[in-house]
Amino acid sequence: MFRGVNAINLDAKGRLAIPTRYRQVLRDRCEGSLVATIDTDEPCLLIYPQDEWEAIQAKIEALPSFHPMTRRIQRLLIGHATDIDMDGSGRVLVPPLLRDYAGLDKRCILLGQGKKFELWDEASWNQRRDDYLQEASESGEVPAELQSLSL
Repeated sequence: MFRGVNAINLDAKGRLAIPTRYRQVLRDRCEGSLVATIDTDEPCLLIYPQDEWEAIQAKIEALPSFHPMTRRIQRLLIGHATDIDMDGSGRVLVPPLLRDYAGLDKRCILLGQGKKFELWDEASWNQRRDDYLQEASESGEVPAELQSLSL
């Protein structure tokens, strides 16, 4: 289970260090083999343990490719999916095309999302987070699924 917000740096070669608290879990679970792909709704990357991604990819592949929307999703998510492996120092190399898509520069945010991580440019994440908080304070609508949630 991955949770929490982590400020991390991307080096000049496009490598980032996975925070120490996640490294052993990732080594035990998937031998440090991860898959990164684009998020189709936000300018960030999705990073999955390989076993988690394989289950998602199987579901995406099972969708009927004759429908234009499902074909688009297949092309975008599977087409951009890239294997990234942790090295002995807990670093992963984020490919240039994926870095460009998410606008990643030196300062990044690795956001735990349960079964996956999101990787954001720090400035983009800060703006998006502030937008979410503003929207939450202005919106009077609460979906039925959230009405029973108690924090």
